[in-house]
Amino acid sequence: MEKNKTEVLRLPAERLYQAELEALMLEDRNEEKPVGWQLSPRAVLKFVVGGKSGKTPITPKYMGYNRLVEIAIATLLTDRALLLIGEPGTAKSWLSENLTAAICGDSGKVIQGTAGTGEEHIRYSWNYALLLANGPCEQALIKSPVYRAMESGSIARFEEISRCTSEVQDALISILSEKNIAIAELSQELSAQRGFSIIATANTRDRGVNDMSAALKRRFNTVMLPPPAGLELEMDIVTKRVAEIAGNYRLKAAMPADAVIEKIVTVFRELRKGITLDEKQKVASPGGIISTAEAISLITGSMALAAGFGNGTVTDTDLAASLQGAIVKDEEKDRRVWKEYLENVMKKRGAKWRGLYNACTELNEG
Repeated sequence: MEKNKTEVLRLPAERLYQAELEALMLEDRNEEKPVGWQLSPRAVLKFVVGGKSGKTPITPKYMGYNRLVEIAIATLLTDRALLLIGEPGTAKSWLSENLTAAICGDSGKVIQGTAGTGEEHIRYSWNYALLLANGPCEQALIKSPVYRAMESGSIARFEEISRCTSEVQDALISILSEKNIAIAELSQELSAQRGFSIIATANTRDRGVNDMSAALKRRFNTVMLPPPAGLELEMDIVTKRVAEIAGNYRLKAAMPADAVIEKIVTVFRELRKGITLDEKQKVASPGGIISTAEAISLITGSMALAAGFGNGTVTDTDLAASLQGAIVKDEEKDRRVWKEYLENVMKKRGAKWRGLYNACTELNEG
């Protein structure tokens, strides 16, 4: 029996935004669509970047350069796969999921790349109980997400592809070139149905871990997703996602004021870039990841503290605790970097920052 939406910890994009997709499909019903697509390319773009479909508002899922989304959609119209690459927290996975939800209505065919990912996760494996009982047969075949996407003419997602070993990555070369999977044990071949593609994501922090071969890179069209260009855009992204997450978790805390979010985003942007927003003072950067996604998590965590142990209003003490955890990953180095930032930057910003400075200093020296 299908679980009620409110009981599910995390809904896939096609269910979370089901009403929006239905409105777009109704508006888009007379438009020509690529084979295997439930929406036209223009409707997919509207679903991702936002707009209005009839009376239904379409919330923006990706806030950045619309041209990059257009390039990504255009890539999926061809026989080339799509590779989204960027710094941690630049919404690569979120964009991948929402593109897949809009195009084929199923974002669940996912391979999560790790050091333990094997070639069978890309091709197929076997139910060994059935294999021993009946020998190689279709009933004993366990289909990978890529196999199922090829079979149905839909999109498979490959998260963090550069975390996999080179041998596993290269299992994709023949699939992307020949568009088939040979099943030697059954003397069969699976040919991809029209509409099949792969969206992969890769983290620039992982370059050099398992570099993709030149042969594999040629089979992808690469789109680089940059961090948010400006303070206001990053604030908008953080505010939108925090509101969504807080609503999903039913946090009984008030949404922080814009001034609070501005402080957190300012701290993150300055530590990430190694220079203050006015570009007058250089600052050291910590060793950890200081991304937009981390800022979203930080503010959500602060709201959880305020809801569970305060009066429902996020305080400087709540923010300081979350900042400490987000920035100080390497105990010795990051603590020193954070102390220098507090003393050389935050302390000099006057009364508006005084409460946050005091709370952060007390915690960092504790």
